[in-house]
Amino acid sequence: MVKKIECQESWPDSWKYSYPYDLQEIYGKMLCHGYAYAYANRRKHTLELVQKVARPGAKVLDVAAAQGNFSLSLAELGYEVTWNDLREELADYVKLKWEKGIIHYAPGNVLNLGFQAYFDVILLAEVIEHVAHPDEFLLNIAKMIKPGGYIVMSTPNGEYVKNSLPKFSDFPDAREFEKIQFQPNSDGHIFLLHADEIKRLASQAGLSLLEIKFLTNPLTNGHIKLGTLLKFMPFSWVNTCEKFTSNLPLPVQKKLHASTVVLLGIPANINS
Repeated sequence: MVKKIECQESWPDSWKYSYPYDLQEIYGKMLCHGYAYAYANRRKHTLELVQKVARPGAKVLDVAAAQGNFSLSLAELGYEVTWNDLREELADYVKLKWEKGIIHYAPGNVLNLGFQAYFDVILLAEVIEHVAHPDEFLLNIAKMIKPGGYIVMSTPNGEYVKNSLPKFSDFPDAREFEKIQFQPNSDGHIFLLHADEIKRLASQAGLSLLEIKFLTNPLTNGHIKLGTLLKFMPFSWVNTCEKFTSNLPLPVQKKLHASTVVLLGIPANINS
């Protein structure tokens, strides 16, 4: 379990900003039922994919890891984790919550840190939708993976019925978005990728799309005015609804689910 901490008046603003998310993500407070359910769902599938392809002891890079809850969870599962974020001061916040396991800290722009063919798994949790050039970003991230390694990526589903953001492929020149990239939370979303775009970007980066899951339906998310209903529904009912929509035909899944979790692989015989 992640160590329980209490918000302090003396904390930096970025720590105070992160703490309400921790209350929902790891401390069990249901400040917003839709957010808490959606995060728990995405976390479950993301960690399952890491465990599916890598044994404890494998080197895992958590890119743009913010308050580090995936990093902490993976370290507790026995992985050798490297936490990364542009906000260097968040490293000490993560250390406050650390209980056990190996975590290295590498703040800064991950593309400038010299990780060449170093990691067994790279985690991109809600990152790629914040960059102006997701094609270049994924290509450079792929260079940090060992031959035979993997990327586990989660990102909002661009085909979700409530999505109003453009496709990356709608813009032949995305330089106009460079000035707004790397901003946190949904306010910083630039493009929401569609499944065909993910497959194409992966191929351009020398990666294979091994698995793609669509998850978190409008009820789980609390969308379409269902957030109030979530307050009174047992979790088992919400979970049953999620399982039902996850077994619908793929075209329907793409429209009903807000999130995508993807497993990408790099060939084992690629030159380092």
